[in-house]
Amino acid sequence: MENTILPTMVLAALFLFLFLKATFRHGKKYNLPPGPKPWPIIGNFDLIGALPHRSIHELSKKYGPLMHLRFGSFPLIVASSVDMARFFLRTKDILYVDRPKTASGKYTTYNYADITWSPYGAYWRQARRICLTKLFSPRRLALMAHIRVDEVHAMVRDIFAVSGPKRVVHLYRDHMSTLSLNVITRMVMGKRLFADGSSEGPVPSMEVFRWMMDELFLLNGVLNIGDWIPWLDWMDLQGYVRRMKKVGKMFDALMEHVLDEHSVGEHRRRDGEAARDMVDVLMDIADDPSLEVPLGRIGVKAFTQDLIAGGTESSAATVEWAMSELLRRPDAFDVATKELDRIVGRGRWVMEEDMPNLPYIEAMVKETMRMHPIVPLLIPRVAREDAAVGGYDVPKGARVLINVWAMGRDPELWDAPEEFRPERFIGSKIDVKGQDLELLPFGSGRRMCPGYNLGLKEVRLSLANLLHGFTWTLPEGMSKEELSMEEVFGLTTSRKYPLEVVADPKLPAHLYL
Repeated sequence: MENTILPTMVLAALFLFLFLKATFRHGKKYNLPPGPKPWPIIGNFDLIGALPHRSIHELSKKYGPLMHLRFGSFPLIVASSVDMARFFLRTKDILYVDRPKTASGKYTTYNYADITWSPYGAYWRQARRICLTKLFSPRRLALMAHIRVDEVHAMVRDIFAVSGPKRVVHLYRDHMSTLSLNVITRMVMGKRLFADGSSEGPVPSMEVFRWMMDELFLLNGVLNIGDWIPWLDWMDLQGYVRRMKKVGKMFDALMEHVLDEHSVGEHRRRDGEAARDMVDVLMDIADDPSLEVPLGRIGVKAFTQDLIAGGTESSAATVEWAMSELLRRPDAFDVATKELDRIVGRGRWVMEEDMPNLPYIEAMVKETMRMHPIVPLLIPRVAREDAAVGGYDVPKGARVLINVWAMGRDPELWDAPEEFRPERFIGSKIDVKGQDLELLPFGSGRRMCPGYNLGLKEVRLSLANLLHGFTWTLPEGMSKEELSMEEVFGLTTSRKYPLEVVADPKLPAHLYL
């Protein structure tokens, strides 16, 4: 009995020390924004449900557009209004440009070597410059326009092959995700990852790759206890770290295969800017002595993974949400069809150069991004120093979240915010490129998504051609009221139940061949 007393007392003392450290970690007294009272150790985790953006939105209705939560050991400042977002993303952006250290960043992005999770500093500034000037410049996107056209046409051909009365099409799983994957892999690595549904590399099938992508996005969006209560990190209570290590190794095997292919053979002999893919560009500059921080092989792998992951999920999910909303509003389908018939006609497919003349298609894209931002909570930032906003303090080290989803549902910004109304953007100057803070699907400021222009081009072109080439209806026996609009939360937010539809071709048959 006596032999157990001392270890028990030691453990109790250690627990008390850690509890006091977690609860009273700041010596300075801050005037924090209003928020719910946190529990010891866990903070406000108990108030967050399966869809954190909705849970946080409900809390902000009570506590205001600038709210303080406590997640484990860290204060979390949540902005849910345009004014508050402007402070963090524009006015004082430099103070909130850093990223927190997370297990997902460590184990799935080569120890923060990618673009998304890398901390603010010389490496990240260089990464951003490479993206803007080398990978996503207007010239490079124009040189690769033929890839987007080819793959959209391949998609409509595939849909045509399986279309027909009462024949259900799995739009996202079988077509949209394949389109996005083919576009981005041809741009990044010079070829489709799965030319005939299979791969010669370490990823044997499309099904395995989709699992890897789902796992990557889920694990980069979860609330991992060890990220917020560091002294519990070693326990991996939710099993997330084990899964992160597994999927990280699987992606690394794929990235090694891609780089090995680019190191020999025809890839190294290709001439001309139009023939060079993004991995070619990255490998050429990886050890450039003029770089402040050489990328090296790790950097190239991290960039390549980031490009493929970022370009595969978001565009496809946005189009699926757009089609889902349109199926609930047949009159919007009619308006879009009339616009396409008038501007494009039924003798050809929609091209990228048609888009400036299709304002209703553009309005539908904006309205979809308002109601269903793929990243509803912008990836957390870290306060680099103490600051004050709206009469409250934001302490150094606090995590900062921008609830884009809540801003898209704000009745002070939008009439009938729960309704899908593309008409609200007809004649509106509000854009999605980070300048108008009412609509931030790609973020804003220094951490804005560098590939947003590519994403917009793909969403617009694919959606326009889907609407132009087919009449879309729900499966027999399903009403629009029965169409589920439930979400699944991760780093991106997609439909819980994949969209199933019936496609009826409406253009001359030769256009599909």
